[in-house]
Amino acid sequence: MPLLATLPVLALLVAVNTEPLEDVRVLAGDDMAGRAAGTPGSERARAYIMSRFEEIGLTPVGASFEYPFGYMSRSNEPRTGTNIIACLCESGSDQAIVVTAHYDHVGVRRDEIYNGADDNASGVAGMLAIAEHFVENPPEHDVVFVAFDAEEVGLKGAEHFVANPPEALGEIAFNLNLDMIGYNEQNELYAVGSYHFPVLVPMIEDIGASAPVTLSRGYDTPEDTGGDDWTLRTDSGPFFEAGIPFLLLSVEDHPHYHQPTDTFENLTRDFFVNAVETAILLAEKIDTELEAIAAAEPRAASDGASAAE
Repeated sequence: MPLLATLPVLALLVAVNTEPLEDVRVLAGDDMAGRAAGTPGSERARAYIMSRFEEIGLTPVGASFEYPFGYMSRSNEPRTGTNIIACLCESGSDQAIVVTAHYDHVGVRRDEIYNGADDNASGVAGMLAIAEHFVENPPEHDVVFVAFDAEEVGLKGAEHFVANPPEALGEIAFNLNLDMIGYNEQNELYAVGSYHFPVLVPMIEDIGASAPVTLSRGYDTPEDTGGDDWTLRTDSGPFFEAGIPFLLLSVEDHPHYHQPTDTFENLTRDFFVNAVETAILLAEKIDTELEAIAAAEPRAASDGASAAE
């Protein structure tokens, strides 16, 4: 292959190897104090993400990147969270892809910081990498990037966004959600959602054939009972309940999940870099095939698809 033909790929690999890792390092730092919703650490994380949105070249959907919302805590007390919403909205399309990742974690418990490097600084870093890629390689459709708050207390940020999307957005045609893509010793990343939307199966298989990770499907079938069904377990759940096609990228639970050991130092960094590259490839594919995805029929509930009770 001529050298010039390899340069875009080399440039992508250089970017993937540096910027996402730095984003995780910053967001999972002790000064963020675990990024629990409504805390000073959450505010610091939010400021960092907004600065990265600006640096990348994204614009707010409205007057600000910040979209506060109210919710009730599990102890039935009023709380406030803040979603961060940015847009690459220059395509002229009336359909939009929403790329999401929650930035909150569980904070400080028993005087120990739960840094949440994999959960979910890794997903936010992947989202930012997709944004950088699309700024440099303009997509065919509008792409909205949302860092959700209050996922850890019941998907509150995602629920609010789906119920109250900013008026300036067009039709939300797809959700690509990144939640825990930073730790896996087998180099295996799961793409969840194709059981519900079979049109995604060939797309996943196509990307998986050349992806730098083992891209597996699963955790979304009637056989995946209880916590093994990830359909409603994370922020893509409210999109699914609204009938919006989705794809969740995630890893299986691991020894550092919701532990103080979920730190930047404990990431499997080569896997994380590979997962980010795979997320970019999938985002490109979704953009290219969005009309076909939006027009396809989901699996009927009578076929055993998971749904909210």
